[in-house]
Amino acid sequence: MRDIKTKTLIGRLLPVAAVVFASLLAVTSQAAAPGITGLSFDLVAAPGNISQPDGASIYSWGYGCNSTPSGFAPAAISNASCPTGTMQLPGPTLIVTEGQTVTVKLTNKLPAAAGNTSILFPGFDVAATGGAPGLLTQEATQTVPVTYTFTAKTPGTHSYYSGTQGDLQVEMGLFGALIVLPATTPAACADTRPTYTAAYNTDRGNGVPADFRLAKAAFNHPSACYDREYLFQFSELDPRIHTQAAQQAGNACTSPTGCMVIDTEPYHAVYFLINGRSMPDIADPNYAPQYPAQPYNGNPHMHPGELTLVRIIGQGRMQHPFHEHANHLRVLARDGNMLLTPTSNRLAGPLLFTTTTTPGQTMDALFQWTAKGLNWDVYAHGPADATTADAITGTKCVPDANGYHSVPTDYNFYEWCGDHGKPLESKPFGNVGGSGPVTLPDANIVANGAWYSGSPYFGPEATMRAVGPTPIPPFGTVGNDPGSEAGFAYMWHSHNEREITTNNIFPGGMMMMMLVDPWVFNINEAN
Repeated sequence: MRDIKTKTLIGRLLPVAAVVFASLLAVTSQAAAPGITGLSFDLVAAPGNISQPDGASIYSWGYGCNSTPSGFAPAAISNASCPTGTMQLPGPTLIVTEGQTVTVKLTNKLPAAAGNTSILFPGFDVAATGGAPGLLTQEATQTVPVTYTFTAKTPGTHSYYSGTQGDLQVEMGLFGALIVLPATTPAACADTRPTYTAAYNTDRGNGVPADFRLAKAAFNHPSACYDREYLFQFSELDPRIHTQAAQQAGNACTSPTGCMVIDTEPYHAVYFLINGRSMPDIADPNYAPQYPAQPYNGNPHMHPGELTLVRIIGQGRMQHPFHEHANHLRVLARDGNMLLTPTSNRLAGPLLFTTTTTPGQTMDALFQWTAKGLNWDVYAHGPADATTADAITGTKCVPDANGYHSVPTDYNFYEWCGDHGKPLESKPFGNVGGSGPVTLPDANIVANGAWYSGSPYFGPEATMRAVGPTPIPPFGTVGNDPGSEAGFAYMWHSHNEREITTNNIFPGGMMMMMLVDPWVFNINEAN
């Protein structure tokens, strides 16, 4: 599973559609799968407001922490928080380990007019105490909390959400994620991160970089090893419903079913959210103070060859055709159940061009970027580099058994040697050999945008190696240093055009950037 087959990226040279060549990415926040840990969780259902990029403040409901949680994960994120007594959207991600007995207490602080509320944990045998009987489970009343207890028998990504008046309460924001880590992980899941040395990484410090994974494997199976992970919860929002709820929130009520009369149909969503945010807000840091009720962000970030675990949950009522540029995703599991062959116990999950989210369903999948098969040298090596070895720039490409340059202290670590030295540009501006298949835009035209470095090449010094000693605009500017990060940015977005808008304004909605950086760049996901 180290190589999951890179698809041909015909459109990756179109900056607006698929990929932007960037050296500006160091200012962009990364994602992770942050959440709260422990065996016992004390949650609250409460009202609040979320913000959207068009300036709207939307009345919502959500789960939050009723008291300070036992801990936060990943430990490398030092500014994690879960303010007590307030809601967040989505609710706190609950992180537990397979086999543990988990207790979740829910206190109802919703308006009296909302009535009772509850939590369902699909896929688990749950015992509930306290509260009052409801249609699907015990419910927390305005005065009596409810406690749910279950054993986390199934590893993987799971959801939790309200089992009370689902058409209203889930729409208002009462949902969250439950991640169950495997009790044991395969010995095959070795740590692939290189140790940074002064010669290799002069301006970013030495030592092994921080680990932002929750575990080394999503399941106790050798095909489930991973190097990075991200959690994406997809939902949508019809502000008309939220406005009606806000208008009736102050009504006096003693009915357990509430006293709100709200039209949840016809449904017309105009806000499309990933982790409770829309583009461009999703690119801001986790736990950013400007989004007190929306703590989780997006923007996956990785190195070539890393296996990235993508956890996906459909939390709303609509399907969303989400497309991840730069490769397919190999599905590991659905609803926490690994997709394996019945006899050989080998991974049988499909490769997906688009991960269409299904309401209530979760998916675990692996993503990998290697540049394999692009048929051009992303590191801007010329013919002479094929026989030149350099401990810093790593211009020589020596294939390992899988065809990759496997010297972790070289700038071109994990380069696909089959494409080493192959030209891209038919008429290059600089030092790279010509006769390639592509004629790029004139690098002197700054209209390509601030994220376009003027060169399609990957990694520190690759841009300078490509253009030669004479800088071409926008090189040399403070925000676009060609000797710095010099990564690639790919758009990950919904293939439904309305869903990449915010209240019908483009760009927005379900859109984020996937960032790839050379191994010399230490990806810090601690915001």
